[in-house]
Amino acid sequence: MSTDYSPLLESYRFENGISLKNRVVMAPMTNFSSNEDGTVSGPELQYYARRSKGAGLVITACVYVTRGGKGFAGEFGADRDELIPSLRELAEAIKGAGAKAVLQIFHGGRQCPPELLPDGQTVSASNVPAELPRGGHGPVPRALSEEEITGIIADFGAATRRAIEAGFDGVEIHGANGYLLQQFFSPHSNTREDRWGGSLENRLTFPLAVLREVKHAVKEHASSPFLVGYRFSPEEPETPGITMAETFALIDALKEEGLDYLHVSQQDLWSKPHRGTDDSRPRIEQIVDRAGDDVPVIGVGSLYKADDALKSLETGISLVALGRPLLIDPDWVQKVAEGRAADIKTELDPSAQAELVIPDPLWGALIHTPGWMPIKA
Repeated sequence: MSTDYSPLLESYRFENGISLKNRVVMAPMTNFSSNEDGTVSGPELQYYARRSKGAGLVITACVYVTRGGKGFAGEFGADRDELIPSLRELAEAIKGAGAKAVLQIFHGGRQCPPELLPDGQTVSASNVPAELPRGGHGPVPRALSEEEITGIIADFGAATRRAIEAGFDGVEIHGANGYLLQQFFSPHSNTREDRWGGSLENRLTFPLAVLREVKHAVKEHASSPFLVGYRFSPEEPETPGITMAETFALIDALKEEGLDYLHVSQQDLWSKPHRGTDDSRPRIEQIVDRAGDDVPVIGVGSLYKADDALKSLETGISLVALGRPLLIDPDWVQKVAEGRAADIKTELDPSAQAELVIPDPLWGALIHTPGWMPIKA
């Protein structure tokens, strides 16, 4: 008896009227392949077009909203108007293949490599360095001044305007993975004693100010429906660090401000909470419950097979995001639609770079990062 995968292929309509052809989202993934001047490269355009034929929505790799927030070598930008034609090329490549296009906007904060910054100095909410996964600490950042904070908030609004002018269908505010918005929200990285830090309410001030600025830019510049999403990481390993209780407060605050979706960043969709809740269910189920009917939730995390993605809908998420699975098999959605779910590849073929249309810098990262990508022997 064959499995019915039709729930994955159902169309989805956001409250603002934007409709997707199915429930599958291409998750945002850094590809290290942009040009030095911040423009999108030709191989990048081909990479996105290849994966936009199946997914209903494509969320791009993050773009820096200011040069001082560049987080990766080979990252493209949205920090100046000269980049609008390049951004337009990307939006057209995605939309021309049949998907809706969302630009993820970002500031890396203390996670930025100093060598990529104009003055070589990382910045953050406070002068607290990041704890590195294998021990030790990252560079000590400089605490942002009031004037700099308000300038960065404005930069998010300006990047949103550029996304609108470039023809994107929305933006996703990157508040996850330890980058600047999360650094302000986290009690580990934010030790300020002014209106931008201290209490939980104050630590929410910067993320909410960014959301308001982005929404204001949409109101001022968009002439048709335009999505605003927010991506967050539900917990931090550090002590003190973000707990599930604080994540629930973030969800409540974002809902009150109003936005089109929440996107939960996790390596494993089914991961369990560590602290801040007595509920032992997977984080994603508790997040969906907290979001309620007010805002849809996008879930992601190691959903390689069609059965994995189908089961993920049982959590109550509205949309299923695939990252690594779409690197391994760009025809993932098409195979499901054609009744060939059993043919979906779940391991990267090290001889298939050309067929998979993956740019050289990203390919090198995939092949040479042990344990991150399942690779076919």
